Amino acid sequence: MLSKKASCDSHGQDSSYFLGWEKYEKNPYHQVHNPTGIIQMGLAENQLSFDLVESWLASNPDAAGLKRNGESIFRELALFQDYHGLPAFKKVLVEMMAKMRGNKVKLEAKNLVLTAGATSANETLMFCLADPGEAFLLPTPYYPGFDRDLKWRTGAEIVPIQCTSTNGFKITASALEEAYERAQKFDLKVKGVLITNPSNPLGTAMTVAELNHIIDFVVEKDIHIISDEIYSGTVFNSPSFVSILEALMQRNLENTELWNRVHIVYSLSKDLGLPGFRVGMIYSNNTAVVSAATKMSSFGLISSQTQYLLSQMLSDKKFTRKYMSENKKRLLKRKEMLVSGLKSSGISCLESNAGLFCWVDMRHLLRANTFEAEKELWEKVVCEVGLNISPGSSCHCTEPGWFRMCFANMSEETLRVAMHRIKVRLVDVHRSRAAMVKPARLSTKWVLQLASNNRRPDR
Repeated sequence: MLSKKASCDSHGQDSSYFLGWEKYEKNPYHQVHNPTGIIQMGLAENQLSFDLVESWLASNPDAAGLKRNGESIFRELALFQDYHGLPAFKKVLVEMMAKMRGNKVKLEAKNLVLTAGATSANETLMFCLADPGEAFLLPTPYYPGFDRDLKWRTGAEIVPIQCTSTNGFKITASALEEAYERAQKFDLKVKGVLITNPSNPLGTAMTVAELNHIIDFVVEKDIHIISDEIYSGTVFNSPSFVSILEALMQRNLENTELWNRVHIVYSLSKDLGLPGFRVGMIYSNNTAVVSAATKMSSFGLISSQTQYLLSQMLSDKKFTRKYMSENKKRLLKRKEMLVSGLKSSGISCLESNAGLFCWVDMRHLLRANTFEAEKELWEKVVCEVGLNISPGSSCHCTEPGWFRMCFANMSEETLRVAMHRIKVRLVDVHRSRAAMVKPARLSTKWVLQLASNNRRPDR
């Protein structure tokens, strides 16, 4: 009775990333009403600077009240708007994007396509660049939602670029080539590479060396680059953020064919903390892609009142300058709070400089070096410790025991509760159980000496 799309189970909703959300929604933590509930650490949401936005809204009642010079423009905004978007909104968006890139890259409003969030932007680019059965290469670990966003309706395929902890999960030339060869073995035509910069879930801005590996690779293979840069405004520590467009300009590649095969995804969901406003965008120098994506955007438009309100807010240069500076300071402070809390429990994180989360190393808490053991630990953290975190397997990490923990969607007090739970309900319990398993006593002196001589330092 239903279509194949409606009846098949290819959405990715059975991922542990989404299952953790379901458990949280059935028993959400509240400091007063449900203090034993599950704390949401699987949501990459930025709530740290709402007061700045709310202060601007209070000081600009005309914008919030849909007025211009004191006169209502309700009727103007309520009527049909074409899918190209409000010119004033597109203008302030490209200006803000350029400012985030140190004004090293000049962006033009005519190359911008508005979409209902980054989810829609990424899917739209898949529709524009790949036919069903064709593939994009993605470095691991990657955002679990990509399995849904890129594949479910488009029919496109994802081939992982396997990155490992040996070099901090950085992209290498050999990893790119191995992924390409793997795609060929499955008779998949590779149409491009999709990166998230800064990375979700790693919380790291890509190095120039990594970007150059990707550029060299796509030049050789004659394919596209999609750079999802939705966390570009969250870079709170060095090294600074380098956009793929800036990397191309550093190599004087503006007037080459590659310039038209590079496409950027951005949104206001992370930097401004407005995921509910559904503001996403595609930036491309390829006129054919811009034309096709603009037509497709009619299936997911941003409301005209949202565009008007935000065009007023973002055109206030004093506000945007203060917001971006203060928001980065708050993110750094909160990230350090999480890292410090985990460190006190003997848990380390990948060194990071961006994003709303940390990539947490809990391999030493696994009973075995397997994904089955990772799943057991994840279930314990969710159900017994009371924290919804995202296991590395949901991000297609090749190594068991890594987890993503978000820190910007809660109060400081809630984060303290989360850190206390990890220490008392997880780490202390693990240590006490480990202490109960005592090794057999070695009676002879020469055996003890032999063991001492052969002992290797801990990992």
